[in-house]
Amino acid sequence: MKQKALNGLKRVLPSAVAIVALCALYEGYRRMGLATDDQWPVVGGDLPVKTNQVTMPELSDIVSRFFEPQQRRSSTTVLEAVIQGSWYTMRISAAGFLMGAVIGMSLAILMLRSKLLERGILPWIIVSQTIPLLALAPVIVTWGNRIEIVDWQPWMSVSLIATYLTFFPVAVNGLRGLQSPPAHSIELMDSYASTRRQTLLKVRLPGAVPYLIPALKLAAAASIIGSIVGEISIGLPGGVGRLILAYAQQAQTDPPKMYCAIIGAGVLGLVFTSAVGGLERLMPGSRHRSDVAL
Repeated sequence: MKQKALNGLKRVLPSAVAIVALCALYEGYRRMGLATDDQWPVVGGDLPVKTNQVTMPELSDIVSRFFEPQQRRSSTTVLEAVIQGSWYTMRISAAGFLMGAVIGMSLAILMLRSKLLERGILPWIIVSQTIPLLALAPVIVTWGNRIEIVDWQPWMSVSLIATYLTFFPVAVNGLRGLQSPPAHSIELMDSYASTRRQTLLKVRLPGAVPYLIPALKLAAAASIIGSIVGEISIGLPGGVGRLILAYAQQAQTDPPKMYCAIIGAGVLGLVFTSAVGGLERLMPGSRHRSDVAL
């Protein structure tokens, strides 16, 4: 029990230190700007961000705003609204993440079959990520509205945008991981007359785990970004993305509330990425994985 508590503390401590450092940096920058009239001390010159109450409210005001009603005569606090919006966005992101992971791994396995397929598919996968999301969102909504097989809902369009950002890191790193087992391991499986499927399940997938874990974490964060951008682009209500837009329109009169929604989106990304990182223990070969950078 004591060892588990220590391990848990080791995992939480870096994040806690990073949050404290970020808060200290924010407050230090803010106080410096107020003291120097938004000028760099000693060297002079304007600060990149003005430190007035609208652009950079006090941290205490932001924290206290979480526990106040989001609107006058409303029984719902800002914290409750942010949690509800984050939960809605997380469900959409989870659907997009799952679809993106399946599509990405399917493409990786397909490209593994031959160098010709890899040379033909991989450049298009890379090119696909150059299309701006703001330009893609209306196209997806238009396509969705013309689908008659299923009752297409607006949230499905947002989930598809999340899928678009998710499949790329899984496909690229998945291919790299599937190609990572040494040649003698593949030759050994061939000597046993193993099928491609057996080699894939027993050698290539366990060998790909060190590459897949960071790719899935990156894909999880990308799915949150895609969902938030999608919610804002198509005007889907209920999610934290729409909440950010609504609170930003009130930033002149209530700036702390906008920061509450932004913080909620950041926490949502951390939670979802951490949850996906926990899948490492369930994947084959995870106990013997080594740290591999993206």
